[in-house]
Amino acid sequence: MLFPNKLFSYSESILSKLPVVLKELKKQPLGVRELYQKVSRSLDGVNEYVDVLDCLYALHKIEYDEEEGVLHYVI
Repeated sequence: MLFPNKLFSYSESILSKLPVVLKELKKQPLGVRELYQKVSRSLDGVNEYVDVLDCLYALHKIEYDEEEGVLHYVI
């Protein structure tokens, strides 16, 4: 997981990608694959996408609904 430091700028870090994912989830709950398709242009691959989801989940900004199989934005 890349965080801003002397080697990586903010724009290269995971933190700059968090708002991109949250913006999509604020519109509507989405499945993991559907969300990736919507934000993939802003990310550097699946590994970065998983890192973003991990970070948002750890911050309690998203939740996964197992029954519906979708990610929800948490207010």
